[in-house]
Amino acid sequence: MRAIRVVSAALLGAGALAVAAPTAQAHGDDSGFRATVLPATVAPGGQVLLLATGCEQSVTVTSGIFDTVTIPQGRTTAKATVDRDAKPGAVYEVSFYCGTFWQSVDLTIAGGRPERSHPPQHGVQAGAGGGRAGMDTKEIGLGAALITAVLGTTYSLSRCRTDADEDGA
Repeated sequence: MRAIRVVSAALLGAGALAVAAPTAQAHGDDSGFRATVLPATVAPGGQVLLLATGCEQSVTVTSGIFDTVTIPQGRTTAKATVDRDAKPGAVYEVSFYCGTFWQSVDLTIAGGRPERSHPPQHGVQAGAGGGRAGMDTKEIGLGAALITAVLGTTYSLSRCRTDADEDGA
C-alpha cells in the first residue's frame, strides 16, 4: 500500500515538472536583442542615434516624437531627428521591433522638469478598507458553516483511513 503512494507521488511530481519546465525555459529565453538610444536626453529638433544589436533582420523603431525608422538587416544603427515641437522635460517611449522581440527605451527631452508623456500605471482600486466590507452576518455565518463542514469531513475521513490501516497491518 505504501509503495502505491510513493509511486503516485513520484509520478505526480514528474508530471508537474514536465508541465512547468517548458514554461520556465520560455520565461528564461534570452534572444540577445538589445536596444539603445544615444544620447538619452536630447533637445527638441536634435538628432539621436538608434542602436539595435542581436537581431538578424531589419529593426523597426517607433516613437511619438520622430517618424518611424527602419534599421536595415546587417546594420545596427540609424539616426532620427526629434520633432521640434517635442515638449521640454517630457519622457517619450522609443520602441524597437525585431520580429517577435521588442524593447522600449525612454528618451528625455532636454529643458524643464522631467515628466512622463504616457500616464503612469497604478494598481487597482480595491477593497473598502476592512475585512467585513459589503458582507452581512448571514454570509459570514454561511462561510463559517462551510469551513466547519469541510474540516469535519476531512477529520472523519482521515480517522476512517487510520482505523482501516491499523486493522489491515
